[in-house]
Amino acid sequence: MWYKRHPSSALRFLGVSLLGGLLLASPGRTQPASSSDAGEPAKALVGIWGGSRGYGPELQGALTLSRAPEGWRASIGGFSAPGRLEKQTLTFTLPGGQGEFRGTLTADGKRILGHWLQPRALVGGVRYATPVELRVLQKDVWRGDVTPLEDRFTLYLLIQEMPDGAIHAILRNPEKNLARQAAFRVSLKGHDVQLIETRPGGMRFNGTYDADAGKLTLNVLFLGALDLTRRDRDQAVGLYPRTPAEPVYTYRKPTADNDGWATASLAEVGMDEAPIRALVQGILDTQPGPTPTPLIEGLLIARHGKLVVEEYFHGQDSERPHDLRSASKTFAPVLVGAAIQQGAKLRPETLVSSLFPGAPSEDPRKARVTVEHLMTMTSGLACDDNDDSSPGNENTLQDQPSDWYAYTLNLPMAREPGGGQAVYCSAGINLLGGVLHQTTGTWLPELFERAVATPLQMRRHHINLTPDGDAYLGGGLYLRPRDALKLGQLYLSGGVWNGRRVIPRSWVERSTARHAEMSPGRTYGYAWWRHELKVGDRVYAEYEAGGNGGQYIMVVPELGLTVAFTGANYGQFALWKQVREDLLPRYILAAARP
Repeated sequence: MWYKRHPSSALRFLGVSLLGGLLLASPGRTQPASSSDAGEPAKALVGIWGGSRGYGPELQGALTLSRAPEGWRASIGGFSAPGRLEKQTLTFTLPGGQGEFRGTLTADGKRILGHWLQPRALVGGVRYATPVELRVLQKDVWRGDVTPLEDRFTLYLLIQEMPDGAIHAILRNPEKNLARQAAFRVSLKGHDVQLIETRPGGMRFNGTYDADAGKLTLNVLFLGALDLTRRDRDQAVGLYPRTPAEPVYTYRKPTADNDGWATASLAEVGMDEAPIRALVQGILDTQPGPTPTPLIEGLLIARHGKLVVEEYFHGQDSERPHDLRSASKTFAPVLVGAAIQQGAKLRPETLVSSLFPGAPSEDPRKARVTVEHLMTMTSGLACDDNDDSSPGNENTLQDQPSDWYAYTLNLPMAREPGGGQAVYCSAGINLLGGVLHQTTGTWLPELFERAVATPLQMRRHHINLTPDGDAYLGGGLYLRPRDALKLGQLYLSGGVWNGRRVIPRSWVERSTARHAEMSPGRTYGYAWWRHELKVGDRVYAEYEAGGNGGQYIMVVPELGLTVAFTGANYGQFALWKQVREDLLPRYILAAARP
């Protein structure tokens, strides 16, 4: 299921299949192509073209908070704003909506722990909350670094001459998978460039070419003009699996990085190196071409609690948080379990209506919806992300200007809650955020930081927010891949990370048990997908958190394995499902000696 960002018809236009006409001609005139290419002028464009633009956020870097008799003051990037302390929560908002902060002073006065709320991103239309820690510099002065999520758009054109003389281009957009690796016929008439998808009835893009400057200029919908310049193979970071090319892969033991992961070699945990080398070599050998291919950006494997494989591709690295899309849905039940572990008066059987006494309940079936029904997608609400006409469809939910909890609670009932059939419903998972707020009284980013991120020793993350400023639990959390893999290890270890209990063992067992069937051969727990995978004459039970584009956190208990993949095949389900159906059993499970 496509994870749509936030309400905007333009954003939906960018994110899903309605991409026709996205690249429009740029204003102004440029020089025509060289006469030497008069037979096929578009030959002048053959090669690699790339361009990238950052859209902020402008404010980042050192944030200083000071306290004086007249009150609190914040300064960052040349801006200053007064702070407000209310109920032990310190907040401030910069002029022009350039950013917000909310945090709490620790009891010893040495730190201020909080979150930076950046402005809504232009690429995707979402606001994010990022943890910030400020340390005391001197009496009544604290300072820390703000590192918001970068708002960037990158576009590559790989333009080639085909055997029949036609000029074709492959589009590659690492951030959103714009055009989904489609092939286009390229023509050049004077200064006007036209790209027409080779598939009948496909997309048609327009642009301009400045031969003297060696520049293609494209207007990318609401993002404005984007200049593309020529790149060579070693400059096209993100277009190819590795830059520069790595013809032959050599296995390397991961680096210990003071983030809680112990590391080991494959041999030390009883895994054969040859299948892993073959898997990584296959990824490295993948080249952009006329046929869409798997775009794997990260591969991490841990066995017996030790990280043994850590490889990144297409410009990604260990410190760059990755959009987990719907794989981050699984953190919603994790938060519920952690809240229960910390004493929240909440159980799977808790009636949702009891937590929202003002919500309408004319239909008696709605009064029977429990927290467990939300976690297992068996609530019975008229909410089906795979049905565009469903009133609870995620796109429809995100078109609402505010209070997504109330909108979900007001949905009609489509069936009796419970039962054996699950219906994919992001709104129901997000409603767990309202359940948590009602029972803990805590802002969700703070709850996530306290109950999950801190005990799991997560280094950096970004939580996307609803229009009302709380965390959206239906998908879109950005985590470092090493931190994402910890979710799988936490469950494999019975709710414990590095000796610290985060969730009850009983919660792990209940979460990963079968509660419903989502589709034939795919059963569902508490936001965990469940499968059986065959390797030779062996069948292994596997459960996973999965997200659009190839985001996977996988657990194979019998082999003591946790695996994480990150990818960029957004909207290409047939490609990214190969990770579970082919790559995991054929290479990784086959490498693990029982």
